[in-house]
Amino acid sequence: MARLSSDKLQLLKKAFAEDGSAGEPPKRSCVTYPTAKRWYNITAIEQTCGGRFMTHTILVRFLAVMTLAVEILQTSAATGAQQAIVVEAPSLDRPLIFDSSTRGPGGTNIPGPQFRLVPLRGLATPYALAFLPDGSILITERVGRLRIIRDGNLDPRPIAGIPEVLNTWQRGMNDIALHPRFAENRWLYFTYYKPVEGSPLNARATLARARFDGGYTVSDVREIFSTDAVVGGPSAAHIVFGRDDKIYMAIGIPIPRPPKDTVAATVSDAQDPNSYYGKVLRLNDDGSVPKDNPFYGRSGHKPELYALGIRNAMGLYVHPETGELWETENGPQGGDEINIIKAGKNYGWPVISYGRAYTGELVGGTGPTSDQPFAPGMEPPWLFWSPSIAPAAIMFYTGNRFPDWKGNIFIGGLVGTQLQRIVLNPTNGLPIRRQPLLTELKQRIREVKQGPDGLLYLLTDEDAGTLLRIEPVNVAP
Repeated sequence: MARLSSDKLQLLKKAFAEDGSAGEPPKRSCVTYPTAKRWYNITAIEQTCGGRFMTHTILVRFLAVMTLAVEILQTSAATGAQQAIVVEAPSLDRPLIFDSSTRGPGGTNIPGPQFRLVPLRGLATPYALAFLPDGSILITERVGRLRIIRDGNLDPRPIAGIPEVLNTWQRGMNDIALHPRFAENRWLYFTYYKPVEGSPLNARATLARARFDGGYTVSDVREIFSTDAVVGGPSAAHIVFGRDDKIYMAIGIPIPRPPKDTVAATVSDAQDPNSYYGKVLRLNDDGSVPKDNPFYGRSGHKPELYALGIRNAMGLYVHPETGELWETENGPQGGDEINIIKAGKNYGWPVISYGRAYTGELVGGTGPTSDQPFAPGMEPPWLFWSPSIAPAAIMFYTGNRFPDWKGNIFIGGLVGTQLQRIVLNPTNGLPIRRQPLLTELKQRIREVKQGPDGLLYLLTDEDAGTLLRIEPVNVAP
């Protein structure tokens, strides 16, 4: 309830006092006047009082004073509303419990499990993570650091041996993956943007391999792939090992280069088979080219090419049942996508998109070249978003810790500041519902992975980044 300020309270008392009531409301009475009087523009009226008919005036001053009191209370309430408490995002300094229940289109309740969010702070713009066989977790930081969590604690000492990176336009150090036989060969792989001498903006998308024996350094660091051309704007480089033990590497090219730049890659490279940008590549584990690649030996085509027409892939994932390669892709303004990447296919950028330019135009500039979202010979997305959430990492939940979520897709949202759950039809595998989770945190969710323990692990893409573990509430914190 709103409280009267001291000045408004004194004003009200003064009004009562002027009515001769010494600050108290007057008692009702009948007062006879020979003629009509007006107080506060209210005319005296005739009324029966004490069983006799007489002409008198109601004490309308009292009514006016009460009107003043109501106005003051209303003003105080309005002021209180204007000074309402701002709802702040909860602090990630302790575990938090969330309820994933939601509402259906008709307002019906859709039950969902409660879950506990357990934060581990101390990271700086974390990007990707990988689980080691001993339960430790490797985490890349975009600034060019490799961190490790041992026994549930973030080691304050970074792992040495990472090459220099160019951390501009959200490039820097990106993804990380373990060799399928890591327990035997100790090889890990990571992507980064290698600086170009003499240029503060241009860099080359690069894939490196190194050995990690669990200490404080990586050894035998070797660059096994790097683009021949440079990129001066935003670009992401993601990797995943397929079931064939080949490396699949996506390299983005989302926006045109500046007009005065005649050197760096630009959006049209996504349709140029002789460019690595805007593509998904397929490599052997030593960086060499598999001879069964779809464009191997074709004139004018890079032999590493596996698929083209990619804007900026933010997640690569191998489907746990089918082995298909799934990809999340940031669109321009709208038009974010999930694609199932297949050998030799063209996914349309920058020709087609369900998005438009950042300036609002349907075509041109940072948007597509066609005003239609489809074209012959180009693959439509499996799913798209408009407006954008800027989808990041993607995974299918296969664990037993959250039975209600089994078979669901989970995707990090950067602009959407959320973890999005996509429920699939169990009969045909198509999406039937999308549910944003963790929007209360107002954090950019970059990484999403299922751990060996069946729990979900997330990374927030923030300067003060956090590893978030999602666990059932029946687990002791």
